[in-house]
Amino acid sequence: MAAHPEESAESAGLQYPKLGHEAGAATEMGSNQGNDELPCLSNYTSWKECFYEKVQQRCLSLQETKASVIGAQKAEEKKIEKREPCDSLAREWYSEERETLDTRIYLLDKLLPTLIPGVENLLMEVERKHVLVSDKDPSTFDPINYLAEYLMRHNPLYSVSTKPGPYVRGMRMVAEELKSLMQGTTSERLVKMKAEAKDKREAREEMERKKAEEREMRKETLAALFKEWTVDGKHRIPMALVQSALRSFPDVTDSIPEKLRKAIQDRKLEILNTLEETLKLDEFTEFVLSYTEQVSSDTFQEVMKYLHQCGEDFQEATERAMWRQNFADLFQDCDYGKVGVLDRLKILALLREFYDRSPVADKRELWNPRQWPIIKLQEIDLVDLWGGLDDQAAEPSDAEVSKEGEDAVSEVKGTGFEAGDLDGDTTHSEEPSSQEDIKTEKEVEPGSAERQDEAFPGSASEGYNLSRDGEPGSEKQVEEEESSLGREPETETKSEGDTDVADMGVTGSEQGAPAAEAVEETPAGKGSFSRQPSSQFDQETSSETRLQDDNLLHEQGPSMAQIQNHRVSCTQSSFGASCLTQPQFVQLMETFVGQDSSLPTVKRLIAFIKEEYKQTEEEKMEQLEKVHHMSRAAQRKLLLEALFEKWDSNGHGFLDLEEVDAVLSKFMGGMKKEALMKAKAHLCSRYPQLSRVEMVSPKVFQTFLELIASELTGNEDEAIDNLVRFLSTSVEQSHRESLQSLTRRKWLQDIQQVAESGGARMESVYKAVFKAISQDAEAHGGNKKISAYIALLEEKQLSAEQGQVLLRYVACTADDAPYVLNQTLHRDMKGISFAAVDEGKPIHVPRVQLHGNIHFWNSERPVEERKGSLLVLPLYDARWRVFGILGLDTLRDQCEKTIFLTHEIIFYQGVSHAFSKAYHHICTRENVLQMAVYALGWLYPRTPSIHTVTMYLVEPAKDKALCKMITTDNTGQKEIHSSPALLLREENLLRDYLFRCTDSLEAALTPVRGEQHIAVPLHDLSRQALGIFDISIGHHKKLPPQEQKDLQKMLKMVQAACLEILWRSLEETEPTYELEAEQVANVRHAGFLFQRFMLQDLRECVRKLGAESFAGVKSCAEPPALLHDIIKAVLLLLHPDWKGSEEIENWSQCKLKLDDNLIQEIYCFDPTAASVQIQAELLDCITGVPRVAVWQQGCAPAEFLYHWVHTCLALAEITGSQHSEKPHP
Repeated sequence: MAAHPEESAESAGLQYPKLGHEAGAATEMGSNQGNDELPCLSNYTSWKECFYEKVQQRCLSLQETKASVIGAQKAEEKKIEKREPCDSLAREWYSEERETLDTRIYLLDKLLPTLIPGVENLLMEVERKHVLVSDKDPSTFDPINYLAEYLMRHNPLYSVSTKPGPYVRGMRMVAEELKSLMQGTTSERLVKMKAEAKDKREAREEMERKKAEEREMRKETLAALFKEWTVDGKHRIPMALVQSALRSFPDVTDSIPEKLRKAIQDRKLEILNTLEETLKLDEFTEFVLSYTEQVSSDTFQEVMKYLHQCGEDFQEATERAMWRQNFADLFQDCDYGKVGVLDRLKILALLREFYDRSPVADKRELWNPRQWPIIKLQEIDLVDLWGGLDDQAAEPSDAEVSKEGEDAVSEVKGTGFEAGDLDGDTTHSEEPSSQEDIKTEKEVEPGSAERQDEAFPGSASEGYNLSRDGEPGSEKQVEEEESSLGREPETETKSEGDTDVADMGVTGSEQGAPAAEAVEETPAGKGSFSRQPSSQFDQETSSETRLQDDNLLHEQGPSMAQIQNHRVSCTQSSFGASCLTQPQFVQLMETFVGQDSSLPTVKRLIAFIKEEYKQTEEEKMEQLEKVHHMSRAAQRKLLLEALFEKWDSNGHGFLDLEEVDAVLSKFMGGMKKEALMKAKAHLCSRYPQLSRVEMVSPKVFQTFLELIASELTGNEDEAIDNLVRFLSTSVEQSHRESLQSLTRRKWLQDIQQVAESGGARMESVYKAVFKAISQDAEAHGGNKKISAYIALLEEKQLSAEQGQVLLRYVACTADDAPYVLNQTLHRDMKGISFAAVDEGKPIHVPRVQLHGNIHFWNSERPVEERKGSLLVLPLYDARWRVFGILGLDTLRDQCEKTIFLTHEIIFYQGVSHAFSKAYHHICTRENVLQMAVYALGWLYPRTPSIHTVTMYLVEPAKDKALCKMITTDNTGQKEIHSSPALLLREENLLRDYLFRCTDSLEAALTPVRGEQHIAVPLHDLSRQALGIFDISIGHHKKLPPQEQKDLQKMLKMVQAACLEILWRSLEETEPTYELEAEQVANVRHAGFLFQRFMLQDLRECVRKLGAESFAGVKSCAEPPALLHDIIKAVLLLLHPDWKGSEEIENWSQCKLKLDDNLIQEIYCFDPTAASVQIQAELLDCITGVPRVAVWQQGCAPAEFLYHWVHTCLALAEITGSQHSEKPHP
C-alpha cells in the first residue's frame, strides 16, 4: 500500500508543517538575517519543495555519473583506435548503390558483426585441430555445428559481446556511413546535426579569428589616435574628455547604429568633474573598445574619424585655454580696484589702436575691432547694417594700411607708445620699417579718420581718445538717470547716429549711479531694441532660487556668500554695456586674436593692453562705490524676498494690499501715515491694476517698501531695515503652521520647476497642478476626493446671448475626463464660472445641491448624488487680467464633511497663481521658439554659406544647462524638439564654447570638427542668457560680406523680438503697440514682431536720408529701369490708385515725388492698418528682382526702399492670414 505524503515526508527526514508554521518561518527568517550561514530550507519551506529539491539533486548526480562513464568509454575507445587502427578491408563494404543499400546495412548492422568473429574463431579452431591436414585421419570436427554453437553462445540479444576487433570496428563505421545515406533514419539526422554543428563551430572559430584580427587592428588605430590626443608629453589623456566625446557622438550623426546608441544610453557614463583622472594607452584602448566592439567596421571608422576631429579640437583647445588663462591674468592685472570689471570703451579703443598699428600679415589673422562681434549689434549704425556691399569692411590690404592707421595716429598721439613697441621682442633692425609706417600714416589726408569713424560706430571718436594719463576724452555718451524712487527710471539715449546702445557710456561721474538705474531704455517708436527693465532684480526669481529660510530676517541679514552669488549674477545687468566682466573680457580678447594668430602676436597684445590701460583714482573710487551699491541692493533684495515669503505663509505668490497697508499704518506708532499715503499713491500710479485687484506681487511689495523709505526722512537703508524689522515681527506662525507652509510651498515650487524644464509642455504642468491638489487633500484636507479642472477663455464670434468669449476645458482629473475634457461653457448656460471671470474673485459654493445654478457635465449622475462643495478660482496674467478658471469640487466624495476650509481655499489660490506663472512661462517660451523658427526661415534663403543652425535655450538649473530646442539642416528644414536633449557643462567639455557664450553673453567663434561655428547668445530683460544660436558655416573662416550683414540683421531682430515678448509679460505697464494689427488680440504670428522691428529699422534709415539724399537720383535724365521700378513700387504701396498713371510711369513726374513728404509718408505708413488695402499684384514691377541687382546699383536710398517694400508686404501678408484664421485661445 502506498504511503501517505506525510509518511513519505517523514521517511525522507522532512517535517510536515503544522498550522501557524508560516508565521514561525517568518520569525525564523528574521532571526537568521544576522547570521553568516544561510537558513536551512527545511526550516521554513513546504515538504514538497524540499522533496523536489532532493530529487533534483539526485538526478543531477546520476547525470554527472553517467556523463563521466560515457566520457571514460570514449577515451578508452580513442586509445584502442590509436593502438589498433580499423582494418581498411572493411571499406570494401561501402558503396553508394541505392538498390543494395538496405541489404548491406542489414548485413553490416545485424549479421556480420557476430558472424565475422565466429568465422574467425572457426578458422582458428580448424587450424588448431589440423582439420585441413591431408595426411591425418578424417576428423570428427563439424565446422557447421561449431559455428552454430558459437553464434548461439554469442547471440547479441542475450550475451555481452566481446571486444570488437579492427575489422568489426571498421564495418561499424561503414555501417554508420551507409545509414547516413538513408533518408529519414536516425543516423542520417544525427549525421546532419553533426555536420551542421561542425560547420557552425568552424564558422564561429573563423568569426572569432576575424574578430581578433579586427580587434588588434582597432587597437592599433586607437594607439595612433591616443598619440594625437596626448599634449603634455606624459602619454596620458584626461578621462573626462574621452567620456565627453563619446557622450556627444550620438548628437552629431544620424547614422549611428542602435546598438551603439543603446550602449551609450544604457551604460550611463560616470562623467567626471575634473581632468585629473587620466588614462594610459591600454586603459584608453579598452575603454573605447568597450563601447565600439559590437559595431561594424564602417561605423568604427566613423567613430574614429569623429574622435580624430575631437583630438584636433582638443589640441587647439589646449592652446586656446593657455591664451584664455593669460587673458584672465591680464584682466586681474588691469583691474586695479579689484571690482571685477574693466572699462569696455577703453578696451575697445586699445584694440582698435593695436589693430591699426599691426602689420598687414597680422591684420589678416586679427578680427577687425570695428565689426561685429567685437562691437554689439546695437552699436552698428542702421545705415551700415542695411547698406550695400560698399559699406562692408573687407580684408586689409597693403594699400589700405595707411587709411586704417590714421585713426590710430589720433588715438596714440601723446601716449608715448611707438609703433615699434607693438613688436615686443623685435630687434633694432626692424625699427626703421615701423617708423616708415608711421610716416606713411601721417601723410594721409586729414579727413580720412573722420570718415572712417563715421563708417564704424563705436570708434574712438564716438567713445573717447586716449591721452597720456589714460583719462577718457570729452566725446563720450552720458546717461541721464532718475534717482528718485518715486518714479520709474527712464533714460533717453541717443547720440546723433541713434545706435540704440544701452549703457554705452557709463563713465566718469556716472559710475556712481545706483546699480538699479544703470540700464538705458529707449522709448518706443525710436527703433530701439533695448527695452529693458531697470535691473535684473525687477524679474521675479525662479522657484529654484527662492529662499526658504526665515533666518534671513535676522539682524545679520543674508549671508555674504548669498550676496556674492547674487552679485555675480547681476553684474552684467548693473554695469550693462559700459563695462566688461572677466568672462566677457576673455571672450572678447579671444575673438579679437582669432584662430590663426601667432603666440608672439598674442604676447604683444597682452603687453600692450597691460601697459596702456590706465585708470585714475577717481575712476577707481567711483567703481568701488558702484560695486558697494550693488552689494547693498543685492542684500536688500534678498532681505525683502525673505520678508515677502514670511508674510506669504501659504506660498500663493501675492499679498493683500489692504492687509499690508493696515499693518504699515501702525509703523512708528502711526506717525508716518502721510508718508505711507504718498508712497501708496506713487505705487498705484506705477501699477494701475492695483485699483482693480489689490494683490501685491513680490516685486510690487519691494517697490512699495522702497517708496515708503524714500518718503521717510533720514538714511534710506536704515529706513528699509526698520520697516523689515517691524514687518517681520508683525507676523507670527505656530510650528504646525510653519511646517504646513513649507510643505505647500514645495508643492507650488514643483509646478514652476516642471514648467521651467527644457522640454516641458502644458500637459506636464496640468499633471503637476492636479498632483499638488491631491497631495494637499491627503495631507491637509481630510483625504477629500477632489475633482479638478482648468478652463481657458477663448474668443469666438457667437450669438448675443452666448457672448463673445467661451470657456474651453483643457484639462481635468482622470475620472472626469469623459465628461469634462474639451467641453465648452457659454454665458447662456448654467454655472458660476463666468461670474468668477467677471468679478475676478474666487466663488465658493459650500453645497451645490442648494444653489440651483450649477452646471453638471455628467448628466447621468443621480440627483441624490449631486452633493458636495464647489470652488471656482480665476486665473490671472501678469497684469491681473483673467484668462481662465481653476475649478474644484467634491462631488465624488461621499463623506459628510466635504466643504472647503479657509486654509484650503488660500492654498488653491496659490495653486492658481503658480499655474498662471507656469502657463505664461511656457507660452512665452513657445512664442520665442516660433519666432526663432520664422527668423531662420527668413535667413536661410539669403545665406547659402550657412550649413546648420541649432538653437538652445538656457535651462534655469545649475551651471546653465542647455536644451537643444531647434535644429536646422543644410536644406533649411527646421524641427522643434518636443523632448529636447539636455547638455550639461561637465558632460560636454568639447562643446564648452556654448557655455562660455552663456557666461559672457559675447559671441564666440570656434572651429568644431573641422567646421567653423559661431555661437551667438540671446539675453533676457535682466541681461542673463536666454538662449544660444549655434551657427555652422562649414569650412569658411567668415561669411561673405552680404551674408554676414543678413545674419546680423536676423540676430538683431530676434533679440529685439525676444525682449518685446518678455517685456509684454511683465506687470509694470501696459504694452505699447507700433502697428494697428498688434492691438488685435488674434494677431499672434511668430514673424510679426520680427518683421515689425525690421520695419522700424527701415523707417529710421529712410528718415535719416532726407530729401537731399535723392538729389543724385533726381538728377538722372533717364535712371536705370530697376531704380525706377523700386520707386514705382513705393508709390503704388502708398497710393494704389496711381496704377498706370503718368504720376509714376513718367520719370519726369515720378522723380518730383522724391521729397520730404514722401519720407514722412513712408515713416508713418502702417501696412497692417484696416484702411490699407495692399494688392500684391500692383507691385509686379519688383517681384522676383534679386537683391544682388539692387546692391549693384550702388544707391543707398534704393536699397532702403527695396527692403521697406518687401517688409511691408510681409507684414500685410501676416496680418491677412491671421484675420482669416480661427482665433486662438
